[in-house]
Amino acid sequence: MTISSSLNAGVAALKANANRLATISDNIANSSTFGYKRVETDFHSMVTSGQGGSYSAGGVRTTSQRMVDQRGPLVTTSNSTDLAVRGRGMLPVRPSSQVGNNSNEMLLTTTGSFRTNEEGYLVTESGLVLLGWPAAPDGTIPPVSRDTPAALEPIQLSVNQLSGAPTTQMNLRMNLPATATDAGAPGDVQPLSVEYFDNLGKSESIDIELIPTVPASGSSNEWTMVLRDSASGSAIIGEYTLTFTDNRTAGGTLASVTPVSGGAYDPATGSVMVNVAGGPVEVNIGLIGDADGITQLSDTFAPVSITRDGSAVGTMTSVQVDENGYVYALYDTGVSRRMYQIPLADVPNPNGLTALDSQTYAPSRESGTFFLWNAGEGPTGDLVSFAREESTTDVATELTSLIQTQRAYSSSATVIQTVDEMLQETTNLKR
Repeated sequence: MTISSSLNAGVAALKANANRLATISDNIANSSTFGYKRVETDFHSMVTSGQGGSYSAGGVRTTSQRMVDQRGPLVTTSNSTDLAVRGRGMLPVRPSSQVGNNSNEMLLTTTGSFRTNEEGYLVTESGLVLLGWPAAPDGTIPPVSRDTPAALEPIQLSVNQLSGAPTTQMNLRMNLPATATDAGAPGDVQPLSVEYFDNLGKSESIDIELIPTVPASGSSNEWTMVLRDSASGSAIIGEYTLTFTDNRTAGGTLASVTPVSGGAYDPATGSVMVNVAGGPVEVNIGLIGDADGITQLSDTFAPVSITRDGSAVGTMTSVQVDENGYVYALYDTGVSRRMYQIPLADVPNPNGLTALDSQTYAPSRESGTFFLWNAGEGPTGDLVSFAREESTTDVATELTSLIQTQRAYSSSATVIQTVDEMLQETTNLKR
């Protein structure tokens, strides 16, 4: 019984070391594979109880575990949609064969080189499509369920896509010359033209006339602001009387805004609403008593800052992904538009994920349920573009383990050979 158990233990040792050799071989073979997670093989003794002072060898068994929670170093690339996770968390992907099948399948990976295919999907060479939440037209991400992939969609971008947005708001920050409202001033009109984009992406303008009120004596500190729309044949779309204070604490700021025509002035936002040919536009001129708006100081007319939303029709030229997972399309007009948000999936036990081909993983009972986080929030790290994650294999360590495994295998074979010789001697006793 003891000799037989020794033989079984030797066979078990051969098998255990063969398993370890297989994982070492896999690790070395994938030492240059981006995103590869090395596999570790652990040995566990098997103990059997002896009777009557005898000892029976129990042998050994092995378990192998892929170390998904280990992270490899990041290397820089030249592709903006080469992505890697710096820290905890994984990218959601789906096989390209499942696109268009109403599939909710979601796999996970820590890195990928994504490029647009013939249909505009961001896909790796191994056929994995990147998933994300689509943004609303205003760039916001609607509320979504974070414990299911149902709201995730394959990210699709078209390099031939045309995009434009109408102007709905503009901000006027300028200084009017206080000397223009003094008695005897020439009463010169200060013109200003502000470009906006209509509903079809065409360039139009709101032409503004700023007319000082010149009194017979003293200073009026009053101006008339007339707004005309070029798309409406230069028709007046708003006229307002602006008065400015000259007190010591708030001198030069707006004291009152009185509408003559057009929308009412909202003192809470500092805006007036005017209607151009394509619809309403909110024009912000500043709050009452606030220096960050239209002011009247000194003797210089100075448009300090004129901003507005909207954009002309442009062609998408490139794609960028920021550290929070937001995907932006950049256009030749110089504007950018938020298209998607890429979440990062996290599970309680990453090493319990089921390993699949192409460095992808699937949630399992051992990994626990996943949750989709915003990149850089909660336990997850941030997203790095122009980067790939290298393999976690250290070739020097694996070669050292290979030598140890070879010696252990040779020793186990010697045990079997020795047992065979002892059994032969036992057989010879019969002769």
